[in-house]
Amino acid sequence: MPLTIELIATILFAIAIVHTFSVPVFARLANRNGPHAGLWHLLSEVEAVFGVWAFVLVIIFGLVVGAGDAVAYLDTRNFTEPAFVFAIMVVAASRPILELVGMIVRALSRILPLRAELSTFFVTMSFVPLAGSFITEPAAMTLAALLLRDAYFHKPEQVGFKYLTLGVLFVNISIGGVLTAYAAPPVLMVASTFGWDSAYMATHFGWRAAAAVVINAAVLTLICRKYLVSGEIGREPKASTVRTPAYVILIHLAVLIGIVLGAHHPVVFLGLLMMFIGYAHAYARYQDRLMIKEGLMVGFFLAGLVVLGGLQQWWLQDLLGGLSPIVLFWGSMALTAVTDNAALTYLGSLVEGTSELWRYMLVAGAVTGGGLTVIANAPNPAGFAILKGCFPDGAISPLKLLLSASVPTVVAAVFFLL
Repeated sequence: MPLTIELIATILFAIAIVHTFSVPVFARLANRNGPHAGLWHLLSEVEAVFGVWAFVLVIIFGLVVGAGDAVAYLDTRNFTEPAFVFAIMVVAASRPILELVGMIVRALSRILPLRAELSTFFVTMSFVPLAGSFITEPAAMTLAALLLRDAYFHKPEQVGFKYLTLGVLFVNISIGGVLTAYAAPPVLMVASTFGWDSAYMATHFGWRAAAAVVINAAVLTLICRKYLVSGEIGREPKASTVRTPAYVILIHLAVLIGIVLGAHHPVVFLGLLMMFIGYAHAYARYQDRLMIKEGLMVGFFLAGLVVLGGLQQWWLQDLLGGLSPIVLFWGSMALTAVTDNAALTYLGSLVEGTSELWRYMLVAGAVTGGGLTVIANAPNPAGFAILKGCFPDGAISPLKLLLSASVPTVVAAVFFLL
């Protein structure tokens, strides 16, 4: 691969990162309804950022090297993850699945010796992210974001609460998926190479992640206790006028499990998705609008990240290989904020002659930093797509997200470094 293309790809990657932090500016321009409001609206869509700049890269690639080589490069990219996130997001966001999760959350909240307002919020911020270890992180993010949107983010004010909650959610989702070897993208990319199974993940990563998730959720609930109890924050989601039969919920759950089990095989999970869409339309009275548009936008974002990130190996791999384990942890955490943690761990897995401690620090740092930005962890764009309409100007400030995620990230770092 010519070095010229790699340099261009890195420059475009940097521009895309700056673009993500500039989204609120474009959103304000779009809301002025000027002659170019449509263009500003497109540029304000976080989910479109990396897809747009990936298109620019492909065009330049074709002009500099040739269209054949540009297509050949695209053919070498693995787009399974973007397609899977799209599929799991559509199914997990369906009304029957959301009703099932809501029932589980309420049942667990009744067990805790807390007021219902506090226990429900705590369970939403702890149990659902930890469930990501079994239903995958993208599914957990989708479900948690929908629960928050419907029950806690409905008022136009409370912006500070929303950012604090979003920061904890993103961090807890990123670390909550490491109890198994298949649910978190950065773990999945290296599990077979490093010889890690779910037993290894549970004993080396799982208990640390679970403790950090619970502490983050508990501290957030304590901080917001006054507002949750007073009713200023939180409400009962509107109940549907049509009761969903148990068999419909079970069919949706079976499809969700099938997609999770077929996560490595696009022909399987996309086939299940097509069947699901047909079934959902056949029983439309038990459905809300399927999140197909939002899922496609998130898939577009991740596909763009795959295209742009595939040409960053020339500097990232050498950088990772030259770091000591402790420095690697902090470096991996910081680099995750400006790359994708799955891409980062994959590149790290290509470094030869590494120790078990070095490998642990690579993955631990990557999952710890997965909540700092929208691009840090694959499920984050799904949360953005669902919750951005609850924030001023319909946009989430990447800088405020970074600040709100900093404290829960430190909590996670402490446990992974124990």
